[in-house]
Amino acid sequence: MHEMSIVQSILDIVDEYMTKENGRKLMEVAVEVGELVAVVPDSLTFCYEALVENSPYRESKLIINIIPLTGTCSDCNYSFKIENFEFVCPNCKSSSIAVKGGQELRITHLEVE
Repeated sequence: MHEMSIVQSILDIVDEYMTKENGRKLMEVAVEVGELVAVVPDSLTFCYEALVENSPYRESKLIINIIPLTGTCSDCNYSFKIENFEFVCPNCKSSSIAVKGGQELRITHLEVE
């Protein structure tokens, strides 16, 4: 389960921020997760709750925003949402697709008291 190591990395970043900014209480951590990253949101939430259970962050919430998989056709320049991992342009049927969204995995904001 790579979600556990992802959450640990998120908490390492939170620790660094809280120390640097003298944060008193973490209320919320928001992350963007692209569809292509292969992270199961429920597993990410479960791992977060397990890791913060006995920590100063135990009352905080993890907010997960899923970023859809999108692409642009290199042949006709049509932009579209990629469904079912079918990397074929619905406009011209080309398979020359540049992925534009859905690969993200980042913290978007922290809410600190």
